Amino acid sequence: MATEIKDRINLKEINCEKELTLAVIGGKWKLIILWHLGLEGTKRFSELKKLIPHITQKMLTNQLRELEEDQLVLRKVYAEVPPKVEYSLTEYGQSLLPVLRMMYDWGKNYGEKVIWKNQEQVQICEDSSVR
Repeated sequence: MATEIKDRINLKEINCEKELTLAVIGGKWKLIILWHLGLEGTKRFSELKKLIPHITQKMLTNQLRELEEDQLVLRKVYAEVPPKVEYSLTEYGQSLLPVLRMMYDWGKNYGEKVIWKNQEQVQICEDSSVR
């Protein structure tokens, strides 16, 4: 598995641990997948798809495969017909939860203080110009 990681992540372009971390968890969907698995526990593919409605099936499959290769997500296949597959966090995936919580808190604070605050100001300006 470590060879697959090295094949996908060009280690010659990684200058520090921060860049390695971003190479492993970066992208639009990986953090969201990790967040749902961390907070809500083990999920089947279809459950993840419902939780992340804007992700395509192909992208979810690719992101889950990469997270599995990087040893952040465990894929468990049950010998049933039809096949049942569940995804959960590994120890490495679990170790990211404090970081994900801090990122969530930061994003919430930033949104309230910067993004949505400015939208409220714009709304107030638009309302006063109508008068």
